[in-house]
Amino acid sequence: MIADFYHEPVMLKEVIDSLLVSRTGVYVDGTVGGAGHSYAILKETNAFLVGIDCDEQALQFAESKLSEFGSRKILIKANFADLGNVLENLNIEKVDGVLLDLGVSSHQLDTAQRGFSFSQQAPLDMRMDSSLKLSAYDIVNSFAQNELEKIIRFYGEEKMAARIARAISKRRQLSPIETTTQLAAIIASCMPAKLKWQKIHPATRTFQAIRIAVNNELDNIKPAINAAVEALKPGGRLCVISFHSLEDRIVKNEFRTLAEGCVCPKDIPFCVCQKEAKLKIVTRKALISAAEEISANPRARSAKLRVARRI
Repeated sequence: MIADFYHEPVMLKEVIDSLLVSRTGVYVDGTVGGAGHSYAILKETNAFLVGIDCDEQALQFAESKLSEFGSRKILIKANFADLGNVLENLNIEKVDGVLLDLGVSSHQLDTAQRGFSFSQQAPLDMRMDSSLKLSAYDIVNSFAQNELEKIIRFYGEEKMAARIARAISKRRQLSPIETTTQLAAIIASCMPAKLKWQKIHPATRTFQAIRIAVNNELDNIKPAINAAVEALKPGGRLCVISFHSLEDRIVKNEFRTLAEGCVCPKDIPFCVCQKEAKLKIVTRKALISAAEEISANPRARSAKLRVARRI
Protein backbone atom coordinates (compact mmCIF):
# COMPACT_ATOMS: atom_id res chain seq x y z
CA MET A 1 0.00 0.00 0.00
CA ILE A 2 1.27 3.47 -0.91
CA ALA A 3 -0.19 4.83 2.32
CA ASP A 4 2.22 2.59 4.21
CA PHE A 5 5.33 3.88 2.41
CA TYR A 6 7.80 5.18 4.95
CA HIS A 7 11.48 5.99 5.28
CA GLU A 8 13.11 7.58 8.29
CA PRO A 9 15.26 10.43 6.91
CA VAL A 10 18.85 9.88 7.97
CA MET A 11 20.95 12.72 9.46
CA LEU A 12 18.09 15.16 8.91
CA LYS A 13 19.48 17.99 11.06
CA GLU A 14 22.94 17.67 9.56
CA VAL A 15 21.52 17.76 6.02
CA ILE A 16 19.34 20.80 6.68
CA ASP A 17 22.18 22.68 8.42
CA SER A 18 24.57 21.90 5.54
CA LEU A 19 22.29 22.26 2.54
CA LEU A 20 20.20 25.37 3.11
CA VAL A 21 22.32 28.31 1.99
CA SER A 22 19.22 30.31 1.07
CA ARG A 23 15.61 30.39 2.27
CA THR A 24 14.45 31.00 -1.29
CA GLY A 25 15.56 29.71 -4.69
CA VAL A 26 15.54 26.09 -5.88
CA TYR A 27 16.62 22.85 -4.22
CA VAL A 28 16.83 19.35 -5.67
CA ASP A 29 16.23 16.14 -3.76
CA GLY A 30 17.69 13.64 -6.20
CA THR A 31 16.41 10.64 -4.22
CA VAL A 32 13.09 11.78 -2.78
CA GLY A 33 12.15 8.37 -1.31
CA GLY A 34 9.76 8.82 1.60
CA ALA A 35 10.10 12.62 1.27
CA GLY A 36 11.45 13.13 4.79
CA HIS A 37 14.31 15.36 3.66
CA SER A 38 12.11 17.05 1.04
CA TYR A 39 9.47 17.86 3.65
CA ALA A 40 12.05 19.46 5.94
CA ILE A 41 13.55 21.52 3.08
CA LEU A 42 10.12 22.90 2.15
CA LYS A 43 9.15 23.44 5.79
CA GLU A 44 12.32 25.38 6.59
CA THR A 45 12.30 27.59 3.48
CA ASN A 46 10.13 29.37 0.95
CA ALA A 47 12.06 27.66 -1.83
CA PHE A 48 10.92 25.56 -4.79
CA LEU A 49 11.78 21.86 -4.68
CA VAL A 50 12.47 19.44 -7.51
CA GLY A 51 12.06 15.88 -6.24
CA ILE A 52 13.47 13.02 -8.33
CA ASP A 53 13.05 9.29 -7.83
CA CYS A 54 12.97 6.22 -10.05
CA ASP A 55 10.52 4.42 -7.73
CA GLU A 56 6.91 5.07 -8.76
CA GLN A 57 5.61 4.11 -5.30
CA ALA A 58 7.95 6.61 -3.64
CA LEU A 59 6.74 9.40 -5.92
CA GLN A 60 3.09 8.63 -5.24
CA PHE A 61 3.70 8.73 -1.50
CA ALA A 62 5.83 11.90 -1.75
CA GLU A 63 3.07 13.64 -3.71
CA SER A 64 0.69 13.03 -0.83
CA LYS A 65 3.19 13.86 1.94
CA LEU A 66 4.20 17.14 0.28
CA SER A 67 0.70 18.18 -0.82
CA GLU A 68 0.52 20.98 1.77
CA PHE A 69 3.25 22.84 -0.11
CA GLY A 70 1.15 23.07 -3.27
CA SER A 71 2.97 24.42 -6.31
CA ARG A 72 6.26 24.88 -4.46
CA LYS A 73 7.33 21.43 -5.55
CA ILE A 74 7.41 19.20 -8.60
CA LEU A 75 8.13 15.46 -8.57
CA ILE A 76 9.75 13.70 -11.53
CA LYS A 77 10.26 10.01 -12.25
CA ALA A 78 13.89 9.67 -13.29
CA ASN A 79 17.24 8.34 -12.17
CA PHE A 80 19.35 10.91 -10.31
CA ALA A 81 22.06 10.46 -12.93
CA ASP A 82 19.64 12.27 -15.30
CA LEU A 83 19.43 15.30 -13.00
CA GLY A 84 20.83 17.63 -15.66
CA ASN A 85 18.22 16.63 -18.24
CA VAL A 86 15.43 16.92 -15.67
CA LEU A 87 16.39 20.51 -14.85
CA GLU A 88 16.83 21.40 -18.53
CA ASN A 89 13.34 20.10 -19.31
CA LEU A 90 11.99 22.26 -16.47
CA ASN A 91 13.89 25.31 -17.80
CA ILE A 92 15.79 25.58 -14.51
CA GLU A 93 19.32 26.82 -15.14
CA LYS A 94 20.82 26.90 -11.65
CA VAL A 95 19.88 25.65 -8.19
CA ASP A 96 20.90 26.50 -4.63
CA GLY A 97 21.42 22.98 -3.35
CA VAL A 98 21.29 19.30 -4.25
CA LEU A 99 20.82 16.32 -1.94
CA LEU A 100 21.61 12.75 -2.97
CA ASP A 101 20.65 10.05 -0.44
CA LEU A 102 22.11 6.85 -1.87
CA GLY A 103 20.38 4.51 0.56
CA VAL A 104 17.61 2.01 -0.08
CA SER A 105 14.40 3.13 1.63
CA SER A 106 12.98 1.30 4.62
CA HIS A 107 9.83 0.73 2.58
CA GLN A 108 11.77 -0.96 -0.21
CA LEU A 109 13.59 -3.21 2.26
CA ASP A 110 10.51 -4.10 4.27
CA THR A 111 8.01 -4.62 1.45
CA ALA A 112 8.31 -8.33 0.81
CA GLN A 113 7.16 -8.33 -2.82
CA ARG A 114 9.95 -5.95 -3.83
CA GLY A 115 12.42 -8.77 -3.20
CA PHE A 116 15.13 -6.73 -1.47
CA SER A 117 15.16 -8.64 1.81
CA PHE A 118 16.31 -12.18 2.57
CA SER A 119 14.13 -12.30 5.71
CA GLN A 120 10.80 -12.41 3.87
CA GLN A 121 9.83 -14.82 1.09
CA ALA A 122 9.28 -12.99 -2.18
CA PRO A 123 10.10 -13.28 -5.88
CA LEU A 124 13.69 -12.32 -6.68
CA ASP A 125 13.29 -8.78 -8.01
CA MET A 126 15.26 -5.93 -6.30
CA ARG A 127 14.41 -3.34 -8.97
CA MET A 128 14.04 0.19 -7.59
CA ASP A 129 12.57 1.15 -10.96
CA SER A 130 10.01 -1.49 -11.92
CA SER A 131 10.45 -0.65 -15.62
CA LEU A 132 14.03 -1.97 -15.64
CA LYS A 133 14.37 -5.15 -17.69
CA LEU A 134 17.07 -6.80 -15.55
CA SER A 135 15.98 -8.25 -12.19
CA ALA A 136 17.70 -10.22 -9.46
CA TYR A 137 16.10 -13.37 -10.89
CA ASP A 138 17.93 -12.79 -14.19
CA ILE A 139 21.30 -12.31 -12.51
CA VAL A 140 20.95 -15.31 -10.19
CA ASN A 141 19.68 -17.70 -12.87
CA SER A 142 21.32 -16.48 -16.09
CA PHE A 143 24.73 -14.98 -15.36
CA ALA A 144 27.79 -17.18 -15.76
CA GLN A 145 29.33 -18.45 -12.54
CA ASN A 146 32.44 -16.30 -12.95
CA GLU A 147 30.29 -13.20 -13.52
CA LEU A 148 28.28 -13.97 -10.40
CA GLU A 149 31.49 -14.32 -8.44
CA LYS A 150 32.75 -10.94 -9.67
CA ILE A 151 29.49 -9.20 -8.72
CA ILE A 152 29.40 -10.76 -5.26
CA ARG A 153 33.10 -10.13 -4.59
CA PHE A 154 33.23 -6.53 -5.84
CA TYR A 155 29.80 -5.10 -4.99
CA GLY A 156 29.34 -7.13 -1.81
CA GLU A 157 32.98 -7.22 -0.68
CA GLU A 158 32.23 -10.85 0.16
CA LYS A 159 35.26 -13.08 0.88
CA MET A 160 33.25 -16.24 0.20
CA ALA A 161 32.21 -15.03 -3.28
CA ALA A 162 33.66 -18.00 -5.18
CA ARG A 163 32.00 -20.51 -2.87
CA ILE A 164 28.63 -18.71 -3.05
CA ALA A 165 28.71 -18.39 -6.84
CA ARG A 166 29.57 -22.07 -7.15
CA ALA A 167 26.66 -23.06 -4.85
CA ILE A 168 24.20 -20.90 -6.80
CA SER A 169 25.41 -22.30 -10.12
CA LYS A 170 25.06 -25.88 -8.89
CA ARG A 171 21.60 -25.36 -7.37
CA ARG A 172 20.07 -23.61 -10.41
CA GLN A 173 20.93 -26.60 -12.59
CA LEU A 174 18.17 -28.49 -10.78
CA SER A 175 15.55 -25.75 -11.19
CA PRO A 176 15.45 -21.94 -11.27
CA ILE A 177 16.03 -20.11 -7.99
CA GLU A 178 12.86 -18.07 -7.69
CA THR A 179 12.56 -16.57 -4.20
CA THR A 180 14.59 -14.52 -1.77
CA THR A 181 14.42 -17.19 0.93
CA GLN A 182 15.62 -19.88 -1.48
CA LEU A 183 18.65 -17.78 -2.37
CA ALA A 184 19.37 -16.90 1.25
CA ALA A 185 19.26 -20.59 2.24
CA ILE A 186 21.67 -21.54 -0.55
CA ILE A 187 24.11 -18.86 0.58
CA ALA A 188 23.87 -19.87 4.25
CA SER A 189 24.31 -23.55 3.44
CA CYS A 190 27.70 -23.07 1.83
CA MET A 191 29.17 -20.85 4.55
CA PRO A 192 31.72 -22.17 7.07
CA ALA A 193 30.13 -22.74 10.47
CA LYS A 194 32.05 -19.88 12.10
CA LEU A 195 30.55 -17.39 9.62
CA LYS A 196 26.96 -18.51 10.10
CA TRP A 197 26.78 -17.01 13.58
CA GLN A 198 28.11 -13.55 12.89
CA LYS A 199 26.09 -10.43 13.74
CA ILE A 200 24.95 -10.01 10.14
CA HIS A 201 23.13 -12.68 8.16
CA PRO A 202 25.41 -14.68 5.80
CA ALA A 203 23.35 -13.49 2.82
CA THR A 204 23.63 -9.76 3.61
CA ARG A 205 26.61 -8.94 1.40
CA THR A 206 25.43 -11.08 -1.50
CA PHE A 207 21.98 -9.51 -1.51
CA GLN A 208 23.61 -6.06 -1.42
CA ALA A 209 25.82 -7.00 -4.36
CA ILE A 210 22.95 -8.28 -6.50
CA ARG A 211 20.84 -5.21 -5.68
CA ILE A 212 23.66 -2.89 -6.72
CA ALA A 213 24.12 -4.78 -9.98
CA VAL A 214 20.38 -4.79 -10.78
CA ASN A 215 20.06 -1.04 -10.28
CA ASN A 216 23.46 -0.05 -11.65
CA GLU A 217 23.88 1.95 -8.45
CA LEU A 218 27.62 2.62 -8.39
CA ASP A 219 27.87 3.63 -12.03
CA ASN A 220 25.19 6.28 -11.51
CA ILE A 221 26.95 8.11 -8.67
CA LYS A 222 29.64 9.99 -10.61
CA PRO A 223 27.27 11.23 -13.36
CA ALA A 224 24.84 12.38 -10.67
CA ILE A 225 27.54 14.28 -8.76
CA ASN A 226 28.83 15.95 -11.91
CA ALA A 227 25.33 16.89 -13.06
CA ALA A 228 24.62 18.34 -9.62
CA VAL A 229 27.84 20.37 -9.63
CA GLU A 230 27.08 21.81 -13.07
CA ALA A 231 23.59 22.80 -11.89
CA LEU A 232 24.71 24.56 -8.70
CA LYS A 233 25.00 28.31 -8.36
CA PRO A 234 28.31 29.63 -6.96
CA GLY A 235 28.06 29.03 -3.23
CA GLY A 236 25.44 26.31 -3.69
CA ARG A 237 25.77 23.12 -1.66
CA LEU A 238 25.92 19.45 -2.62
CA CYS A 239 25.15 16.91 0.13
CA VAL A 240 25.63 13.19 -0.48
CA ILE A 241 24.67 10.46 1.99
CA SER A 242 26.23 7.05 1.37
CA PHE A 243 25.69 3.77 3.21
CA HIS A 244 28.62 1.50 2.37
CA SER A 245 32.30 1.83 1.63
CA LEU A 246 32.07 1.46 -2.15
CA GLU A 247 29.61 4.35 -2.43
CA ASP A 248 31.52 6.55 0.00
CA ARG A 249 34.80 5.92 -1.81
CA ILE A 250 33.31 7.07 -5.11
CA VAL A 251 31.83 10.18 -3.50
CA LYS A 252 35.05 11.06 -1.68
CA ASN A 253 37.23 10.59 -4.77
CA GLU A 254 34.89 12.52 -7.05
CA PHE A 255 34.71 15.40 -4.58
CA ARG A 256 38.53 15.46 -4.48
CA THR A 257 38.77 15.44 -8.27
CA LEU A 258 36.28 18.28 -8.63
CA ALA A 259 38.02 20.28 -5.87
CA GLU A 260 41.39 20.01 -7.61
CA GLY A 261 42.69 22.79 -9.84
CA CYS A 262 45.66 22.67 -12.19
CA VAL A 263 47.20 19.21 -12.53
CA CYS A 264 50.14 20.18 -14.76
CA PRO A 265 53.63 18.93 -13.77
CA LYS A 266 55.36 21.37 -11.45
CA ASP A 267 58.29 21.85 -13.86
CA ILE A 268 56.00 23.38 -16.52
CA PRO A 269 56.21 27.19 -16.26
CA PHE A 270 52.53 27.79 -17.05
CA CYS A 271 49.26 25.85 -16.99
CA VAL A 272 48.30 23.95 -20.10
CA CYS A 273 45.65 21.65 -18.63
CA GLN A 274 43.20 24.52 -17.98
CA LYS A 275 41.59 22.51 -15.19
CA GLU A 276 39.84 24.64 -12.62
CA ALA A 277 38.47 23.61 -9.27
CA LYS A 278 34.68 23.46 -9.21
CA LEU A 279 34.13 22.51 -5.59
CA LYS A 280 35.33 23.43 -2.13
CA ILE A 281 35.02 20.45 0.22
CA VAL A 282 33.15 21.49 3.37
CA THR A 283 33.43 18.25 5.34
CA ARG A 284 37.10 17.28 5.69
CA LYS A 285 35.89 13.98 7.16
CA ALA A 286 32.49 12.48 6.49
CA LEU A 287 29.84 13.26 9.09
CA ILE A 288 28.24 10.26 10.79
CA SER A 289 24.97 9.77 12.64
CA ALA A 290 24.75 10.64 16.31
CA ALA A 291 24.42 7.82 18.83
CA GLU A 292 20.86 8.90 19.64
CA GLU A 293 19.82 8.61 16.00
CA ILE A 294 21.45 5.19 15.62
CA SER A 295 19.62 3.99 18.73
CA ALA A 296 16.29 5.15 17.28
CA ASN A 297 17.07 4.08 13.70
CA PRO A 298 19.72 1.32 13.46
CA ARG A 299 19.90 1.73 9.67
CA ALA A 300 21.58 5.10 10.27
CA ARG A 301 24.67 3.43 11.73
CA SER A 302 26.43 3.11 8.38
CA ALA A 303 25.42 6.52 6.96
CA LYS A 304 28.11 9.00 5.96
CA LEU A 305 27.41 12.57 4.85
CA ARG A 306 29.82 14.50 2.67
CA VAL A 307 29.24 18.15 1.78
CA ALA A 308 30.82 20.41 -0.83
CA ARG A 309 30.29 24.01 -1.97
CA ARG A 310 30.24 25.16 -5.59
CA ILE A 311 33.00 27.62 -6.37
